[in-house]
Amino acid sequence: MYNISMRKIFVLDTNVIIHNADAINVFADNEVVLPIDVIEELDIFKKDSDEKGRNARAAIRMLDDLRERGKLGEGVPLENGGVLRIIMHHPDTKGLLNIAPNERDNRILMVAYDLQQKGNKVVFVSKDINARVKADALGIKAVDFEKQKVDIETLYSGWKEIMVSSREVDTFYERKFFNVKENGMFPNQYVLLKDSASDKHTALGRFDVKQKGVVPLKSDQGDVWGIKPRNKEQAIALDLLLDDNIKLVTLVGVAGTGKTLLALAAGLKKTVDEHAYKRILVSRPVIPMGKDIGYLPGTKEEKLVNWMQPIFDNLEYILTIRKRKEHVDDLIESDLLQLEALTYMRGRSIPNQFIIIDEAQNLTPHEIKTVVSRAGNNTKMVLTGDPYQIDSPYLDSSSNGLSYAVERMKGQEMFGHVTLTKNERSGLASVAAELL
Repeated sequence: MYNISMRKIFVLDTNVIIHNADAINVFADNEVVLPIDVIEELDIFKKDSDEKGRNARAAIRMLDDLRERGKLGEGVPLENGGVLRIIMHHPDTKGLLNIAPNERDNRILMVAYDLQQKGNKVVFVSKDINARVKADALGIKAVDFEKQKVDIETLYSGWKEIMVSSREVDTFYERKFFNVKENGMFPNQYVLLKDSASDKHTALGRFDVKQKGVVPLKSDQGDVWGIKPRNKEQAIALDLLLDDNIKLVTLVGVAGTGKTLLALAAGLKKTVDEHAYKRILVSRPVIPMGKDIGYLPGTKEEKLVNWMQPIFDNLEYILTIRKRKEHVDDLIESDLLQLEALTYMRGRSIPNQFIIIDEAQNLTPHEIKTVVSRAGNNTKMVLTGDPYQIDSPYLDSSSNGLSYAVERMKGQEMFGHVTLTKNERSGLASVAAELL
């Protein structure tokens, strides 16, 4: 048996592993403990066809491989210098008021409590807020799974403001170039040059990493299928969406800022008008807001209609403004628009398409990686969402896949991002987003 007396002991909840199957390899030089109830829960999840099921199966295969290094019940070495151990027994809960021993979550927590009572330095790791609260009440240090988390308060916005002289603003319009004197610029980061003497005298450009300076926006900021940018952030979004050299675009913002509308308008222009892509492929996580209404009847396409209604609403609005005779059904029948469930995107290679993943904040970092890696040659991927409006019980504004993608991709030349802050849907929507 390995000498682990000097190590911290990290007791992992099941939700940590189904969030990231590689979680057991994160805690270097320490001991990772999996209560037997975690293994039993993984056995239940492994039958699912979603991301939880895949992560459960991957973790089980990993544990099976580790058996070759020793007995899991005694502790086996990990490649990062740590040790993994599975605890088979259920600790006695006598003396702990109102702890129901028949509940699996409580038994997992009791393993951490029992280890701490024996003098070990224990940390309980869980994505479940309530489980962390109960652990803290028992005197156990409880933390969220921090790997792949970002600081949402400092999330990359995609643009910055630089105060300049009136002459420098005019020179930018004349020469179509501004030499950035500040360090730390990212590829495709936008710059608002603001006259220090007049707030209304401004110029908006994009940092070109090859020219090492700010250049004017590439796209025509006029009518895009009837949609015109109403603020600088929407102008930035359209510039990114209409640039074929940028293969991944992330649009983050609260409801009503125009994320999905702009993405669909740009997709229609690039697909229908310019024929730059074969079709628009739209998908979104199938996660209900509120109580689920249960299984829906019909074919896959008929089921998706219910989940894709926000997409239909935006498309109908665009078609109405553009005064087009066709309807959304016509776009689908002509194979210019395809609706797809995220489940069926796994394992595919999708070339020559304009892909929009709506409500991407409900995906885990691993799911985002799975989706983005489906992009084939000449495919553009757009991720939209609001990190503060998450329906998944184990994700938050800092740990969701959309926020993670923004921070991880911000230094890549084929990536562009903007955070939209101004609600343009309606006066009521703007007040509701701010106050409710």
